[in-house]
Amino acid sequence: MTEGIRAVFALSACVLFWGISFVSTKIAGAAFPPMSLGALRFALALVFLFFIKNRSAPGERLERQDLPLLIGAGLTGVTLYFFFENTGLSLISASVASIIVASIPALTLGAQWLEGKLPRPGKKQGEAPARIPGRRWLGALISMAGVVLTARGAGAPPPGTETGSSGIAGGNILGYLCMTGAALSWVAYCFLSRPLFSRRSRIYIVYWQTFFGFLAFIPFAALEFPRWGRPNPEIILHVGFLGICCSALAYRFYAQSLAVLGISISALFLNFVPVITVVAGFFILGERLNPAQWAGAALVLAGVYLAMKE
Repeated sequence: MTEGIRAVFALSACVLFWGISFVSTKIAGAAFPPMSLGALRFALALVFLFFIKNRSAPGERLERQDLPLLIGAGLTGVTLYFFFENTGLSLISASVASIIVASIPALTLGAQWLEGKLPRPGKKQGEAPARIPGRRWLGALISMAGVVLTARGAGAPPPGTETGSSGIAGGNILGYLCMTGAALSWVAYCFLSRPLFSRRSRIYIVYWQTFFGFLAFIPFAALEFPRWGRPNPEIILHVGFLGICCSALAYRFYAQSLAVLGISISALFLNFVPVITVVAGFFILGERLNPAQWAGAALVLAGVYLAMKE
């Protein structure tokens, strides 16, 4: 099996875990506020990754030159991302939230285009930016159209999120803004992680990103402590799934795909997350999508297929 095929399987596992994670986060959020849930999730992930790192890369120590990228990626891809995601999921449905995050491929392509236009160290004068295939742009735009259609076609808001004039698409406008913030945070995480793959192992990168991201959760979780509920066995099970599968394993798998397949292809795979979330939301939460939302989801998947056909 080639390294590329292994990366595709790793990405598929990420899609499965992260698709279900929207449902697990919504359930666990009944007992834990957003930043507290993030702290618990990544504390568990950190313990799990510690044993993996000691076994697979015991001699690899933290290097000072890596600190800016590791801290930046930890803050954007762990702390900020899950602040936005967990808050957004408390305001809108899991299915719609996951589809909004499907804007990541379009945002990633835009960031790559902007990166090619901006000056950077080592860039030769007159050097043309790397060309992004037109099919990938078109697929990303179709996918984005599906995101918009799905959000606009949302039905009644979840209980407790009625918004009146302050809401859009049948949900809370703050929920949509939070999920957009999550998407932007993830794009930043990918670009901050990329330079590390040429000089460090994947477990090193994921472990230290998780470590710094977890540290940033602690003060916020301490402030939220009075709001903690009493978790039942179901919630504890979902927190365990979020920590081990959706954080420790999924981040390691995604690091593998970033190193092998690159940023844009890895981001495109994330548009399959809504499909998993819709199925999981249907069976676990009893959520339903109306015809407009199904049409939007179909556009998302068509855009992914077009962009990846090359």
